[in-house]
Amino acid sequence: MNLSPTTRLDDLLKEYPFLLEFLVNYKTEFQKLKNPVIRKIALRTATLETVASMGAVTTQQLISDLTEAIEQRPLEDHRGIARKETLKAIIRELHEGKSPEALKPRFASLIEEVSPGEIGAIEQELVREGLSPEAITRLCDLHVQVFQEGLEKRAELETGAQHPLTLLRAENRQIGKAVTRFRETLNALRTTEGTANLGTAMHRIDEQLDELAKVEAHYQRKENQLFPFLERRGITAPPQVMWSVHDEIRALLKDAKAALNSKESERTVEVGERLSQKIDDMIYKEEKILFPMAMEVLTNQDWEEMAHRRVETEPPKLTEGLFSLNRGELTIEQLNLILTHLPIDITFVDQNDVVRYYSEGRERIFVRTPHVIGRKVENCHPPKSVHIVKRILQDFKDGRRDVAEFWINLQGRFVHIRYFAIRDTNRDYVGTLEVSQDVTSIRTLQGEHRLLDWQ
Repeated sequence: MNLSPTTRLDDLLKEYPFLLEFLVNYKTEFQKLKNPVIRKIALRTATLETVASMGAVTTQQLISDLTEAIEQRPLEDHRGIARKETLKAIIRELHEGKSPEALKPRFASLIEEVSPGEIGAIEQELVREGLSPEAITRLCDLHVQVFQEGLEKRAELETGAQHPLTLLRAENRQIGKAVTRFRETLNALRTTEGTANLGTAMHRIDEQLDELAKVEAHYQRKENQLFPFLERRGITAPPQVMWSVHDEIRALLKDAKAALNSKESERTVEVGERLSQKIDDMIYKEEKILFPMAMEVLTNQDWEEMAHRRVETEPPKLTEGLFSLNRGELTIEQLNLILTHLPIDITFVDQNDVVRYYSEGRERIFVRTPHVIGRKVENCHPPKSVHIVKRILQDFKDGRRDVAEFWINLQGRFVHIRYFAIRDTNRDYVGTLEVSQDVTSIRTLQGEHRLLDWQ
């Protein structure tokens, strides 16, 4: 492509998509091109001459620098970027309503070259360009349909006995077997409607839902152990999308239990079928996309750290030196023991929204692992609630509020959750403290029970 003052920016970026990043870093005036709305307006009419004037650079200098950037890009990079842009366009069209079957012929020649890492990178870029993780979540099953043929041709992933993924993959095999048994019982329930065997089938469904509920441990392992390491390597969108699907599965498990407890056999079958399909699809996405992508982007050091980090069960045995507090002094050991014996869970997030501390009590309400330390707090919440967390933190930072509180029913317990803005003596914001407490028994208290009544 020969560049000239009349070359349209739209044509240039279609031919060389990587030049968008070049332009954004080339002049501060061009950083607005990161905004998809502004970029769309600019692409309608802008030529290199008008772009140069926006950046206060001569047209000839801009053309020279663009040409040099193009020439320095290896041919293989051009092909890879062009392929990625084609795949991004396909996903956008899926979101606009086109069917997977109609789109497949367009990338038949590319499909064998698509790697799981590329799929993750594509989702990452689409989020960066303005597509929400929730939108991707709604259509991620269609994404898998589009890429399925290429994914099936990939060699089976191999992990050693001590590799962190080996446990997750072994869990998937057990989950898959549980789903198969559950489907068989759903079919039995469908055929026993109104017969003497209905009660037996419903009882088996109840037991098998309890078995399927064990996926919670598997999903928490992903959320608290694998996702933080992916985030370190800049992969944030795929974990957010998967976390949303985890929440959908959690909701379907509750719905299936509710239908069963209400003895609604037809609804139990209907919800159960959706649940089993969602879990099956998640297994496929993990095995064919998430785990291979993790193998591509994580280093040996990442895997070793993940394998060897364990929850600390003993406090540090450091008794020398005292912390001088506003009221009194404590050793490190005393301070740690006090925090771990509090009848509440606390988590501290610093002024940069990074998790710096959590208490490891005996009966923690919400699971935390050491991997959460140093992680952005927005990545520690399901995507559906991230915008609320960001709003709370921003209100704290701006001084509009100091407290936010919520209460939920969680597995038969009533949980009170509060966020407190932490400010120094100058009222400057230094972080947020999250406090969670199981207040089920507290809510039942009546009358009085004085100190002298204790026995």
